[in-house]
Amino acid sequence: MRPVTEEIYGIPSERVIGSSNALRYTDDEHGRTVSYAAEMDVFDDGPIKPVRIWSRIGRRPILAAGNSNGDIPTLQYAGGKGRPALRLLVLHDDNEREFDYTAGAETSLEQAAAKSWTVVSVKNDWSTVFADTPA
Repeated sequence: MRPVTEEIYGIPSERVIGSSNALRYTDDEHGRTVSYAAEMDVFDDGPIKPVRIWSRIGRRPILAAGNSNGDIPTLQYAGGKGRPALRLLVLHDDNEREFDYTAGAETSLEQAAAKSWTVVSVKNDWSTVFADTPA
């Protein structure tokens, strides 16, 4: 997501915590370089998500959003025991403006209903799916 969040959603990539490519430090003709490798460093899914959030911001989020079963640990982690948080589950159900899918989100939808997480429907709750991009 990070490489495309600014272009598609208008959110600077440095404000997004997520999967990342591996970095390599090499001694080269430029006098040492840090560059991206063609492999994953971290694939952010499941229990690793709260770990990555903590490693980046050093605190629990007060807002966590997701769209799949892999986001359950992050949604559970938000706020903490007895503390408020906005746990937001995005339901991708608009095949006309994006594409619709719920496969891989069945358990998160069940958890949302059981734990009173906020579920937003792309079809019914979003007036805009993609931000306008500058010409």
